[in-house]
Amino acid sequence: MVSEQQLEDLGHIRSLMDRSSRFLSLSGLSGVWAGAVALVGAWLAHAHISSFVGTDRDPVTYGSLEDVDYIGFVVRMLGLATGVLALALLGAFWFTWRRSRSLGQGLWNDTGKRLLWNMLIPLGTGGLFGLALFSYGLPGLVAPATLIFYGLGLVNASKYTLTELRWLGLCEVGLGLVALTWIGAGLLFWAIGFGVLHIVYGAVMWFRYESPERSERP
Repeated sequence: MVSEQQLEDLGHIRSLMDRSSRFLSLSGLSGVWAGAVALVGAWLAHAHISSFVGTDRDPVTYGSLEDVDYIGFVVRMLGLATGVLALALLGAFWFTWRRSRSLGQGLWNDTGKRLLWNMLIPLGTGGLFGLALFSYGLPGLVAPATLIFYGLGLVNASKYTLTELRWLGLCEVGLGLVALTWIGAGLLFWAIGFGVLHIVYGAVMWFRYESPERSERP
């Protein structure tokens, strides 16, 4: 018969093994930051697109770009997207680095590397796929595709960290599939997926794992 003390010891060992195999330094504040930056970026993109193609037409559907400088449009949008992505990543890195220090967990350990690579493969594939859609003159499909690939990347990486990341990934995939039914609202779905969902996810993570009330619990 296994004693109660032995069961407790086994549970403790299993908990330690689970912690050693998961990257626990993801900060909820990094999600809030990334979401806020994405919303600002979506607002700037909307203003830029409206000035580029006119306010009387839907700037995301195929026909609205037939008589404008399409190459110039793509270059400017990619520049804006690159700036928003860089700012979001810098902030997310800083918040995650700060949390890793407070937990005493290395930021670039084996688990962190596995998480990163498992997320980068779908993300890189989705980025190249989105560029191909732009090059073939199909901008309306870029938003659904990027949301779906991003969600798949989060789901793929979630096995190395907290389960909340999986739920965020599934929501991103579902939102991307819905966006396929409303091609003209790509910017709106981007704002919801990369902005609102990130803020909600980050707030949940912070209240569950980082809030002062949580840290004071035994």
